[in-house]
Amino acid sequence: MIGKTLGHYQITAHLGTGGMGEVYRALDTKLKREVAIKLLPTEFSEDPERTARFEREATTLASLQHSNIASIYGFEQDQNRRFLVMELVEGEELAGRLERGPIPVDETIDIALQLAEGLEAAHAQGVVHRDLKPANIKITPTRDAKILDFGLARAYTGDAGGGTGTELANSPTITAAMTQAGVILGTAAYMSPEQARGRSVDKQTDIWAFGVVLYEMLSGQRLFGGETVSDSIGAILHHEPDFDSLPAVPPPLRRLLRRCLERDRRRRLCDIGDARLELEEAKAGGDPREAAAQLRAGRTPWFVAAFMSLVTIALAWIAFQPDSQVRLPVTTLGLPKNAPIDFDTGGGWPPCDLSPDGKRIVRIGGGGIRTLSP
Repeated sequence: MIGKTLGHYQITAHLGTGGMGEVYRALDTKLKREVAIKLLPTEFSEDPERTARFEREATTLASLQHSNIASIYGFEQDQNRRFLVMELVEGEELAGRLERGPIPVDETIDIALQLAEGLEAAHAQGVVHRDLKPANIKITPTRDAKILDFGLARAYTGDAGGGTGTELANSPTITAAMTQAGVILGTAAYMSPEQARGRSVDKQTDIWAFGVVLYEMLSGQRLFGGETVSDSIGAILHHEPDFDSLPAVPPPLRRLLRRCLERDRRRRLCDIGDARLELEEAKAGGDPREAAAQLRAGRTPWFVAAFMSLVTIALAWIAFQPDSQVRLPVTTLGLPKNAPIDFDTGGGWPPCDLSPDGKRIVRIGGGGIRTLSP
Protein backbone atom coordinates (compact mmCIF):
# COMPACT_ATOMS: atom_id res chain seq x y z
CA MET A 1 0.00 0.00 0.00
CA ILE A 2 2.94 2.39 0.54
CA GLY A 3 3.00 4.91 -2.30
CA LYS A 4 -0.51 4.04 -3.47
CA THR A 5 -3.45 6.42 -3.40
CA LEU A 6 -7.00 6.15 -2.12
CA GLY A 7 -8.97 8.93 -3.70
CA HIS A 8 -6.93 12.06 -3.03
CA TYR A 9 -5.01 10.46 -0.14
CA GLN A 10 -1.48 9.24 -0.78
CA ILE A 11 -0.33 6.44 1.54
CA THR A 12 3.12 7.17 3.01
CA ALA A 13 3.60 4.68 5.87
CA HIS A 14 2.02 1.75 7.66
CA LEU A 15 1.21 2.60 11.30
CA GLY A 16 -0.15 -0.71 12.51
CA THR A 17 -3.18 -2.92 12.80
CA GLY A 18 -6.20 -1.62 14.65
CA GLY A 19 -9.13 -3.59 15.98
CA MET A 20 -11.05 -2.86 12.80
CA GLY A 21 -8.46 -2.68 10.05
CA GLU A 22 -5.03 -1.55 8.91
CA VAL A 23 -3.92 1.98 9.81
CA TYR A 24 -1.73 4.11 7.53
CA ARG A 25 -0.21 7.55 7.51
CA ALA A 26 -1.34 9.44 4.45
CA LEU A 27 -1.11 12.85 2.80
CA ASP A 28 -4.33 14.66 1.99
CA THR A 29 -3.29 16.09 -1.38
CA LYS A 30 -6.20 18.53 -1.44
CA LEU A 31 -5.75 20.12 1.98
CA LYS A 32 -2.00 19.47 2.18
CA ARG A 33 -2.11 17.87 5.62
CA GLU A 34 -1.16 14.50 7.04
CA VAL A 35 -3.95 12.23 8.24
CA ALA A 36 -4.46 8.68 9.45
CA ILE A 37 -6.31 6.27 7.18
CA LYS A 38 -8.00 3.18 8.59
CA LEU A 39 -8.85 0.63 5.90
CA LEU A 40 -11.84 -1.43 6.93
CA PRO A 41 -11.82 -5.20 6.31
CA THR A 42 -13.20 -6.32 2.97
CA GLU A 43 -16.16 -8.06 4.62
CA PHE A 44 -17.30 -4.66 5.91
CA SER A 45 -17.40 -3.17 2.44
CA GLU A 46 -19.52 -6.09 1.26
CA ASP A 47 -22.03 -5.69 4.11
CA PRO A 48 -24.42 -2.79 3.34
CA GLU A 49 -25.86 -2.74 6.87
CA ARG A 50 -22.46 -2.56 8.53
CA THR A 51 -21.24 0.03 6.03
CA ALA A 52 -24.26 2.23 6.73
CA ARG A 53 -23.66 1.79 10.47
CA PHE A 54 -20.06 2.96 10.15
CA GLU A 55 -21.12 5.97 8.12
CA ARG A 56 -23.71 6.97 10.74
CA GLU A 57 -21.18 6.60 13.52
CA ALA A 58 -18.52 8.55 11.63
CA THR A 59 -21.01 11.37 11.10
CA THR A 60 -21.77 11.50 14.81
CA LEU A 61 -18.11 11.42 15.80
CA ALA A 62 -17.17 14.08 13.25
CA SER A 63 -19.34 16.52 15.19
CA LEU A 64 -17.61 15.64 18.47
CA GLN A 65 -14.75 18.09 18.88
CA HIS A 66 -12.57 17.89 21.99
CA SER A 67 -8.85 18.35 22.58
CA ASN A 68 -8.57 14.90 24.20
CA ILE A 69 -10.39 12.98 21.45
CA ALA A 70 -8.82 12.22 18.08
CA SER A 71 -11.12 13.65 15.41
CA ILE A 72 -12.73 11.77 12.55
CA TYR A 73 -12.68 13.71 9.29
CA GLY A 74 -14.67 11.42 7.04
CA PHE A 75 -15.85 8.01 5.91
CA GLU A 76 -14.99 7.49 2.26
CA GLN A 77 -14.79 4.93 -0.50
CA ASP A 78 -12.30 4.26 -3.29
CA GLN A 79 -13.64 1.66 -5.71
CA ASN A 80 -14.50 -1.28 -3.42
CA ARG A 81 -12.44 -0.11 -0.40
CA ARG A 82 -14.09 1.72 2.51
CA PHE A 83 -11.90 3.72 4.87
CA LEU A 84 -12.01 6.20 7.69
CA VAL A 85 -10.04 9.45 7.54
CA MET A 86 -8.90 10.50 11.00
CA GLU A 87 -6.69 12.98 12.79
CA LEU A 88 -3.06 11.87 12.77
CA VAL A 89 -1.95 11.80 16.40
CA GLU A 90 1.81 11.73 16.95
CA GLY A 91 3.25 10.25 20.12
CA GLU A 92 3.44 7.04 22.11
CA GLU A 93 0.61 4.68 22.91
CA LEU A 94 -0.12 4.45 26.61
CA ALA A 95 0.29 0.68 26.21
CA GLY A 96 3.91 1.20 25.20
CA ARG A 97 4.53 3.57 28.09
CA LEU A 98 3.14 1.02 30.57
CA GLU A 99 5.62 -1.60 29.34
CA ARG A 100 8.31 0.46 31.12
CA GLY A 101 6.53 0.26 34.47
CA PRO A 102 4.20 2.39 36.61
CA ILE A 103 3.71 6.07 35.89
CA PRO A 104 4.43 8.60 38.69
CA VAL A 105 1.33 9.67 40.60
CA ASP A 106 1.40 13.31 39.47
CA GLU A 107 1.78 12.29 35.81
CA THR A 108 -0.94 9.64 36.21
CA ILE A 109 -3.33 12.24 37.62
CA ASP A 110 -2.63 14.55 34.69
CA ILE A 111 -3.26 11.82 32.09
CA ALA A 112 -6.37 10.49 33.88
CA LEU A 113 -7.81 13.99 34.19
CA GLN A 114 -7.51 14.50 30.43
CA LEU A 115 -9.11 11.12 29.75
CA ALA A 116 -11.98 11.96 32.09
CA GLU A 117 -12.52 15.30 30.33
CA GLY A 118 -12.63 13.60 26.93
CA LEU A 119 -15.05 10.93 28.13
CA GLU A 120 -17.24 13.53 29.81
CA ALA A 121 -17.53 15.56 26.60
CA ALA A 122 -18.46 12.45 24.60
CA HIS A 123 -20.94 11.13 27.15
CA ALA A 124 -22.65 14.53 27.16
CA GLN A 125 -23.33 13.93 23.45
CA GLY A 126 -24.56 10.38 24.08
CA VAL A 127 -21.41 8.77 22.64
CA VAL A 128 -19.84 5.81 24.48
CA HIS A 129 -16.40 4.47 23.56
CA ARG A 130 -16.99 0.80 24.57
CA ASP A 131 -13.37 -0.21 23.93
CA LEU A 132 -11.23 2.10 26.08
CA LYS A 133 -7.77 0.62 26.69
CA PRO A 134 -4.12 1.76 26.71
CA ALA A 135 -3.74 0.82 23.03
CA ASN A 136 -6.48 3.33 22.21
CA ILE A 137 -4.80 6.17 24.10
CA LYS A 138 -1.85 8.20 22.86
CA ILE A 139 0.37 10.59 24.77
CA THR A 140 1.63 13.34 22.45
CA PRO A 141 5.10 14.93 22.67
CA THR A 142 3.43 17.87 24.48
CA ARG A 143 2.01 15.39 27.08
CA ASP A 144 -1.57 15.70 25.85
CA ALA A 145 -3.68 12.54 26.16
CA LYS A 146 -5.75 11.62 23.10
CA ILE A 147 -8.44 8.93 22.98
CA LEU A 148 -8.48 7.08 19.65
CA ASP A 149 -11.20 5.05 17.89
CA PHE A 150 -13.88 6.76 19.93
CA GLY A 151 -17.26 5.14 19.46
CA LEU A 152 -16.17 2.83 16.63
CA ALA A 153 -16.82 -0.29 18.69
CA ARG A 154 -20.49 0.62 18.54
CA ALA A 155 -20.34 0.83 14.77
CA TYR A 156 -18.66 -2.57 14.71
CA THR A 157 -21.13 -4.41 16.93
CA GLY A 158 -24.32 -2.46 16.35
CA ASP A 159 -26.40 -0.12 18.49
CA ALA A 160 -27.06 -2.71 21.15
CA GLY A 161 -23.35 -3.00 21.90
CA GLY A 162 -23.87 -6.47 23.28
CA GLY A 163 -26.61 -8.91 23.99
CA THR A 164 -26.47 -11.64 21.36
CA GLY A 165 -23.82 -14.29 21.16
CA THR A 166 -23.02 -13.34 17.56
CA GLU A 167 -22.42 -9.68 18.42
CA LEU A 168 -20.24 -10.62 21.36
CA ALA A 169 -18.21 -13.03 19.26
CA ASN A 170 -17.73 -10.42 16.51
CA SER A 171 -16.86 -7.60 18.91
CA PRO A 172 -13.38 -6.13 18.47
CA THR A 173 -13.15 -6.41 22.23
CA ILE A 174 -12.74 -10.17 21.82
CA THR A 175 -12.09 -11.49 18.33
CA ALA A 176 -11.20 -8.79 15.85
CA ALA A 177 -7.57 -9.97 15.86
CA MET A 178 -8.01 -13.56 17.01
CA THR A 179 -4.92 -14.78 15.20
CA GLN A 180 -2.64 -12.15 16.73
CA ALA A 181 -1.02 -13.13 20.00
CA GLY A 182 -1.64 -10.71 22.84
CA VAL A 183 -4.23 -8.57 21.07
CA ILE A 184 -7.20 -10.48 22.45
CA LEU A 185 -5.92 -10.43 26.03
CA GLY A 186 -4.94 -6.81 25.78
CA THR A 187 -8.49 -5.93 24.84
CA ALA A 188 -10.67 -8.38 26.75
CA ALA A 189 -8.93 -7.33 29.96
CA TYR A 190 -10.68 -3.95 29.82
CA MET A 191 -14.21 -5.24 29.35
CA SER A 192 -16.76 -4.30 31.97
CA PRO A 193 -18.58 -7.14 33.76
CA GLU A 194 -21.74 -6.39 31.78
CA GLN A 195 -19.78 -6.62 28.51
CA ALA A 196 -18.26 -9.91 29.59
CA ARG A 197 -21.78 -11.26 30.21
CA GLY A 198 -23.00 -10.05 26.81
CA ARG A 199 -25.44 -7.54 28.28
CA SER A 200 -26.27 -4.05 27.04
CA VAL A 201 -23.75 -1.36 27.93
CA ASP A 202 -23.82 2.36 28.62
CA LYS A 203 -21.42 5.05 29.79
CA GLN A 204 -20.67 3.10 32.97
CA THR A 205 -18.80 0.61 30.78
CA ASP A 206 -16.37 3.41 29.94
CA ILE A 207 -16.10 4.27 33.65
CA TRP A 208 -15.09 0.68 34.46
CA ALA A 209 -12.46 0.66 31.70
CA PHE A 210 -11.25 4.06 32.89
CA GLY A 211 -10.75 2.58 36.37
CA VAL A 212 -8.79 -0.37 34.94
CA VAL A 213 -6.51 1.98 32.97
CA LEU A 214 -6.03 4.21 36.03
CA TYR A 215 -5.08 1.18 38.17
CA GLU A 216 -2.54 0.02 35.61
CA MET A 217 -0.95 3.45 35.32
CA LEU A 218 -0.44 3.52 39.09
CA SER A 219 0.74 -0.07 39.48
CA GLY A 220 2.41 -0.82 36.15
CA GLN A 221 0.67 -4.22 36.26
CA ARG A 222 -2.18 -5.71 34.22
CA LEU A 223 -5.24 -5.75 36.46
CA PHE A 224 -7.21 -8.53 34.75
CA GLY A 225 -4.64 -10.59 32.89
CA GLY A 226 -4.63 -14.24 31.91
CA GLU A 227 -3.31 -16.73 29.39
CA THR A 228 -6.65 -17.01 27.62
CA VAL A 229 -9.70 -14.88 27.01
CA SER A 230 -11.60 -17.06 29.48
CA ASP A 231 -8.96 -16.35 32.14
CA SER A 232 -9.31 -12.60 31.63
CA ILE A 233 -13.10 -12.69 31.69
CA GLY A 234 -13.08 -14.95 34.76
CA ALA A 235 -10.84 -12.45 36.56
CA ILE A 236 -13.15 -9.58 35.63
CA LEU A 237 -16.20 -11.42 36.95
CA HIS A 238 -14.74 -12.95 40.09
CA HIS A 239 -11.41 -11.45 41.22
CA GLU A 240 -11.22 -8.39 43.46
CA PRO A 241 -8.57 -5.77 42.59
CA ASP A 242 -5.62 -5.74 44.99
CA PHE A 243 -5.73 -2.17 46.25
CA ASP A 244 -3.16 -3.03 48.95
CA SER A 245 -0.54 -3.17 46.21
CA LEU A 246 -0.87 0.60 45.82
CA PRO A 247 0.53 1.88 49.13
CA ALA A 248 1.68 5.25 47.80
CA VAL A 249 -1.64 6.16 46.18
CA PRO A 250 -3.32 9.21 47.79
CA PRO A 251 -6.68 8.48 49.48
CA PRO A 252 -8.75 10.39 46.84
CA LEU A 253 -7.31 8.22 44.06
CA ARG A 254 -7.81 5.01 46.03
CA ARG A 255 -11.44 5.94 46.68
CA LEU A 256 -11.94 6.79 42.99
CA LEU A 257 -10.52 3.43 41.91
CA ARG A 258 -12.89 1.54 44.21
CA ARG A 259 -15.91 3.40 42.87
CA CYS A 260 -14.95 2.90 39.22
CA LEU A 261 -14.30 -0.83 39.71
CA GLU A 262 -17.58 -1.80 41.36
CA ARG A 263 -19.06 -4.80 39.54
CA ASP A 264 -22.54 -3.79 40.63
CA ARG A 265 -23.51 -0.88 38.37
CA ARG A 266 -25.78 0.47 41.11
CA ARG A 267 -22.68 1.04 43.24
CA ARG A 268 -20.33 2.06 40.46
CA LEU A 269 -19.59 5.71 39.76
CA CYS A 270 -22.50 7.00 37.68
CA ASP A 271 -20.84 9.90 35.88
CA ILE A 272 -17.27 10.40 34.70
CA GLY A 273 -17.65 14.06 35.64
CA ASP A 274 -17.48 12.96 39.30
CA ALA A 275 -14.14 11.28 38.54
CA ARG A 276 -12.93 14.52 37.00
CA LEU A 277 -13.77 16.40 40.21
CA GLU A 278 -11.92 13.84 42.34
CA LEU A 279 -8.88 14.11 40.08
CA GLU A 280 -8.93 17.91 40.20
CA GLU A 281 -8.91 17.72 44.01
CA ALA A 282 -6.06 15.24 43.95
CA LYS A 283 -4.10 17.45 41.56
CA ALA A 284 -4.63 20.48 43.82
CA GLY A 285 -3.32 18.44 46.74
CA GLY A 286 -6.33 18.93 48.99
CA ASP A 287 -9.32 16.84 49.95
CA PRO A 288 -11.90 18.43 52.31
CA ARG A 289 -13.31 15.05 53.34
CA GLU A 290 -9.88 13.73 54.24
CA ALA A 291 -9.12 16.92 56.19
CA ALA A 292 -12.35 16.59 58.16
CA ALA A 293 -11.54 12.95 58.96
CA GLN A 294 -8.11 13.94 60.23
CA LEU A 295 -9.58 16.65 62.44
CA ARG A 296 -12.09 14.19 63.92
CA ALA A 297 -9.21 11.83 64.64
CA GLY A 298 -7.32 14.59 66.47
CA ARG A 299 -4.76 15.05 63.69
CA THR A 300 -4.05 18.38 62.01
CA PRO A 301 -4.05 18.23 58.17
CA TRP A 302 -0.76 19.41 56.68
CA PHE A 303 -2.23 22.48 55.01
CA VAL A 304 -3.95 23.58 58.24
CA ALA A 305 -0.68 23.16 60.14
CA ALA A 306 1.16 25.15 57.48
CA PHE A 307 -1.39 27.98 57.73
CA MET A 308 -1.10 28.06 61.51
CA SER A 309 2.69 28.22 61.25
CA LEU A 310 2.49 31.17 58.89
CA VAL A 311 0.13 33.01 61.25
CA THR A 312 2.50 32.36 64.19
CA ILE A 313 5.49 33.68 62.23
CA ALA A 314 3.56 36.79 61.19
CA LEU A 315 2.50 37.56 64.77
CA ALA A 316 6.04 37.08 66.04
CA TRP A 317 7.37 39.45 63.38
CA ILE A 318 4.85 42.13 64.35
CA ALA A 319 5.60 41.73 68.04
CA PHE A 320 9.32 42.40 67.55
CA GLN A 321 8.94 45.54 65.45
CA PRO A 322 10.23 48.73 67.20
CA ASP A 323 6.91 50.53 66.89
CA SER A 324 4.78 47.58 67.84
CA GLN A 325 3.25 49.43 70.81
CA VAL A 326 -0.41 49.16 71.70
CA ARG A 327 -2.13 52.18 70.24
CA LEU A 328 -5.10 53.42 72.21
CA PRO A 329 -7.69 55.89 70.95
CA VAL A 330 -6.80 59.59 71.60
CA THR A 331 -9.34 62.28 72.51
CA THR A 332 -8.47 65.99 72.79
CA LEU A 333 -10.62 68.11 75.12
CA GLY A 334 -10.61 71.89 75.48
CA LEU A 335 -9.54 73.29 78.90
CA PRO A 336 -10.37 76.83 80.15
CA LYS A 337 -7.32 79.04 80.54
CA ASN A 338 -5.94 79.33 84.06
CA ALA A 339 -8.11 76.44 85.25
CA PRO A 340 -6.58 74.95 88.40
CA ILE A 341 -5.60 71.26 88.04
CA ASP A 342 -4.36 69.02 90.81
CA PHE A 343 -1.81 66.72 89.19
CA ASP A 344 -2.27 64.19 91.93
CA THR A 345 -6.03 63.88 91.63
CA GLY A 346 -6.79 66.11 88.64
CA GLY A 347 -9.56 67.88 90.59
CA GLY A 348 -11.60 64.72 90.56
CA TRP A 349 -9.79 63.50 87.48
CA PRO A 350 -7.70 60.36 87.45
CA PRO A 351 -3.93 60.92 87.86
CA CYS A 352 -2.43 62.81 84.89
CA ASP A 353 0.79 64.41 83.73
CA LEU A 354 2.15 66.96 81.28
CA SER A 355 3.13 65.99 77.78
CA PRO A 356 6.89 66.20 76.98
CA ASP A 357 6.46 69.55 75.19
CA GLY A 358 4.52 71.03 78.12
CA LYS A 359 1.54 71.88 75.93
CA ARG A 360 -0.75 69.00 76.84
CA ILE A 361 -2.12 67.47 79.99
CA VAL A 362 -2.41 63.73 79.54
CA ARG A 363 -4.40 61.20 81.48
CA ILE A 364 -5.04 57.49 80.87
CA GLY A 365 -8.33 55.89 81.70
CA GLY A 366 -11.70 54.88 80.37
CA GLY A 367 -10.20 52.66 77.72
CA GLY A 368 -8.12 55.36 76.05
CA ILE A 369 -5.87 58.42 76.29
CA ARG A 370 -7.37 61.86 76.87
CA THR A 371 -5.34 65.05 76.36
CA LEU A 372 -6.40 68.47 77.53
CA SER A 373 -5.08 71.61 75.87
CA PRO A 374 -5.70 75.20 77.01
